[in-house]
Amino acid sequence: MKGCLIIHGYTGGTYEVEPLRAYLAEHTDWKVEVPVLTGHGNELNLADVPYEVWLEDARVALEKMQETCEEVYVIGFSMGGMIAAYLAGNYHIDKLVLLSTARKFLSFKYLSYYVGKMIGDGFKGKLQENEMFLHYKSKIGLVPFRSNIEFMKLVLETKDYLHDIQSPVLIAQGQKDGLVPLRTVYALEDEIGSKEKEIVFFEESDHLICLGDNGPIVVEMIYDFLMEEGGERRL
Repeated sequence: MKGCLIIHGYTGGTYEVEPLRAYLAEHTDWKVEVPVLTGHGNELNLADVPYEVWLEDARVALEKMQETCEEVYVIGFSMGGMIAAYLAGNYHIDKLVLLSTARKFLSFKYLSYYVGKMIGDGFKGKLQENEMFLHYKSKIGLVPFRSNIEFMKLVLETKDYLHDIQSPVLIAQGQKDGLVPLRTVYALEDEIGSKEKEIVFFEESDHLICLGDNGPIVVEMIYDFLMEEGGERRL
């Protein structure tokens, strides 16, 4: 059996990658799982949760999947991308997908500024259609400062394992991503040890790369990457 472990982002949850999870579940017979990291999900409870707990959540989920799956793929979004890279640097992973990966820190001060800029859509009557605004507006001011420190610690901890990655890697980034700069992608390309690295930019995608208008294209591209050389067909 094949397994696919998908890891969501900081302050996020399964909804960030739901289109991808649903597509893989529908078009394959793989075990597809999206564990909710401690303190995350629809109701945040991040107080007093150290970053080591998030890494342990991912390790436990991976080891459990490896017990029943001969081949395992790992996909990570945003902070989840760095956790996925950490797993690939420590375990045998058959393929790795990094989406909008937070190789550098996400500043919630900058996030507030970024959301503030979206208010311009309000003058056009489109604010409630803005995916980024809807996703992050309820989080500003609700995330403990200490949690942001734990996030930064996680990035510092996990980036040291990038050079240990040997799995084939797909890196996808939205060109309209206001949280993770494009140069981050090139840093990942330089630091990841694998000889098989593919980078794809999506002109119309923002940080929430699995959502929005380009989401279906992103999801199909990931599916095609995971299916390469497998000789399989869509169900």
